[in-house]
Amino acid sequence: MALLFRLVIIAFIVYLFYRGIRYLVDPKRKLDEAHEKESYYFYDDVKNVRKNFFITYKGAMFEGEKYLGTTDNAFEVVSIFVWVKDETTLQGFTKDDFHFLSSEIYSNYPQAEISWKNPIEQLMKAR
Repeated sequence: MALLFRLVIIAFIVYLFYRGIRYLVDPKRKLDEAHEKESYYFYDDVKNVRKNFFITYKGAMFEGEKYLGTTDNAFEVVSIFVWVKDETTLQGFTKDDFHFLSSEIYSNYPQAEISWKNPIEQLMKAR
């Protein structure tokens, strides 16, 4: 009986350790933490085209929707539509910030054409 009790306690400690590690490496938690700290973080499941990606940068949370299409010799993500969750967080953003975000998206999806939702689209088209 004492041996069984010890095994249960050891199993419980291993389980708590496992849950702690999973919590620390959870990408969704890292995204939320970066958003609170107003830093950059790119959260995406590159292997799953149906899942949207999220980018946090300078306190703004962006969401991107991926669309699969054909390239010269493969099926790839060919179109991406990006919008901001809260437009009021865009205050202080410049074209350079959006060029940086575009370059980060292109690093994962080089074949894609990026479309921004208004008002970002208007800023990108302005001279």
